[in-house]
Amino acid sequence: MEYIDVTSIRKKFDLSQSEFSKMFGSSLRILQQWEQGRRRPQGAARVLLKVIDYAPDVVGKALHV
Repeated sequence: MEYIDVTSIRKKFDLSQSEFSKMFGSSLRILQQWEQGRRRPQGAARVLLKVIDYAPDVVGKALHV
């Protein structure tokens, strides 16, 4: 499974962990575990993170960020 750098994806939006987790519907605890490498995103969260990483400007526009 390909590594996803959740911290760098979050920083593309210049958001805190709390803000990012609220914006994308993830729990803060899960986000922290992803960033610390204790867990890996799976399923729909993994897909969403890949889309956010690929096109942060499009996702930002869609969510009015």
